[in-house]
Amino acid sequence: MKHKILDRLIKAFNSLPGIGPKMAERLAYYIVHTNNEEATELADAIREIKSKIILCKQCFAPSENEICSICSDDRRDHTTICITENIEGLIAIEKTKKYNGIYYILGGSISPLEGITTKDLKLDKLMNYTNGAKEIIIATNPNTDGDITANYIAKMIRPKNIKVTRLAYGLPMGGSLEYADEITLTRSLESRKEL
Repeated sequence: MKHKILDRLIKAFNSLPGIGPKMAERLAYYIVHTNNEEATELADAIREIKSKIILCKQCFAPSENEICSICSDDRRDHTTICITENIEGLIAIEKTKKYNGIYYILGGSISPLEGITTKDLKLDKLMNYTNGAKEIIIATNPNTDGDITANYIAKMIRPKNIKVTRLAYGLPMGGSLEYADEITLTRSLESRKEL
């Protein structure tokens, strides 16, 4: 039995990262069986986030203001910048409660196999953003693309005479920051090394 509206919803869920066809179907059928209030609440939450959340003009983290709460916090060390691939990496590091610097989100990593180049990342503003920095912590994922990206950034920043470090390999190769536990991330932060 085919339903165009239901197929559209399944296709929309399936386009989300980490959602396969079976999960997309389950989510769609869940929506079908929810009451109107729950479905409306979900739709309103999606509309609200798209209309009110923007990217911070300094670090590119999602924010309700032009400058996010981390970048605007005077209690944070603005001379230490942690570069992550995405917001999930930032959130994972924040959960450790061991880092008090600021961030810069690249929006991905260099991936020759997927056709993602330096032009696809937010590298153009990075050089200006690092003015006044004493240390740059590169917190890209511990995989081939993360290594390529980390090495590229290190070469970019080295002429500025800023200490460049990378999270230590307490993280599993091929893993993602957002799935690492707080203890592993804490140890990785504490034992980072200069590139």
